[in-house]
Amino acid sequence: MRVICPALLSGKYLPTKYAHRNVKGGQNISPVVGWTDVPEGTQSFVLTVIDRHPVAKNWVHWYVINIPSSIREIPERASGVYHGMPDGCMELRNSYGDNGYGGPFPPRGTGPHSYEFTVYALNVPSLSLGPFATAHECSAAMHGHILGSASATGTFEQ
Repeated sequence: MRVICPALLSGKYLPTKYAHRNVKGGQNISPVVGWTDVPEGTQSFVLTVIDRHPVAKNWVHWYVINIPSSIREIPERASGVYHGMPDGCMELRNSYGDNGYGGPFPPRGTGPHSYEFTVYALNVPSLSLGPFATAHECSAAMHGHILGSASATGTFEQ
């Protein structure tokens, strides 16, 4: 598999418009995330965006489950008030406490944070989880069903 996130193509730094609204210039717009080279037998996908910086402690910025196997891209502005998620997808609660995308908002002075965009290909059509499921519960539900995965990492700091 391969993850394609055009927002990361210019030096791997996430443009400010994708940052949380509390960041100067941040618009909290969810970026385009696409994927290719899908394993045979894939029935659904899961998309995660997680801040891997030690200060962030695996802060969840976006968790999308039950993405149909026919989908190869989540468009820009799909999350939240824009209501552009493909049919069948479910956005779980992020670490801000909201369902959907929550852009980067790293604490000032902590240096660059790495935001890992990962897509998992699953051999099941959906995960039996509700919108308030945790990242841990989602990982447990995916266990034994992952056919492949790929990641792309972007950086952001204040």
